[in-house]
Amino acid sequence: MVDSGIAETAMLRGIYRYPVKGLSPEPMSAVALTAGETLPLDRRYAIENGPSGFDPAAPKWLPKAQFLMLMRNERLASLDARFDEASHVLTIRRQGCELVRGDLDTEAGRVAIEDLFGRIFTKELRGPPRILRAPGHSFSDVARKVVSIINLSSVAELEGPVGRPVNPLRFRGNLHVSGWPARHEFALMGATLAIGAARVKIIKRIVRCGAINVDPENGLRDLDLPRAMMRAHGHDDCGVYAEVIADGAIAVGDQVRMVSRPGWS
Repeated sequence: MVDSGIAETAMLRGIYRYPVKGLSPEPMSAVALTAGETLPLDRRYAIENGPSGFDPAAPKWLPKAQFLMLMRNERLASLDARFDEASHVLTIRRQGCELVRGDLDTEAGRVAIEDLFGRIFTKELRGPPRILRAPGHSFSDVARKVVSIINLSSVAELEGPVGRPVNPLRFRGNLHVSGWPARHEFALMGATLAIGAARVKIIKRIVRCGAINVDPENGLRDLDLPRAMMRAHGHDDCGVYAEVIADGAIAVGDQVRMVSRPGWS
């Protein structure tokens, strides 16, 4: 059964992955999704803020407080990070000037990156920063492997309460969707969506923290969006998590349509 109306007119407007947790996004025109996985390389690496107990041989989910993160370390957003998938080289620039580059799959490369963060975030560190990684592990904010979906209309609706444009990249989502009314994503709990050849199931609303107050272009904490959402809507949720349940390629411009939801026969 295929839904009509609103769901039929929705479109995938952006695809983003974040190779290093807390650093800048990598826009993509297309990507292949795999059932039970995140976007390839999404949050593959994280920057440990003091000893966390993370064991690469037996990786387990840890709360974001164990890492450098925008909620507390807003200056991360002032860094322009670019990760080359083929060489595993991370290059970090600030205001167009290269600060460091290093191969994250080598000890020397990781040490070079760690030294930079040790210098920049000295007062915010609880111990020496360390680049963490483990095969197949994603340093997501949630333990389940998911993709995050941002409804661009929900973001645009916030511009009224705060009185200024709101960049959707503040919400650090994987998939940006247009064509739904504001907050329509919350009505899709349990629904299965078709995006390109892939299928995803909506499983959870995303509760927001102070990370979205940081301007992703300059690293300034210049808004209080959770408070604005709470005043306007009685909650501070924006976006939803979805599990990939069927493999498939997706691309910017693909239609996003609902193919099933709880209660359909």
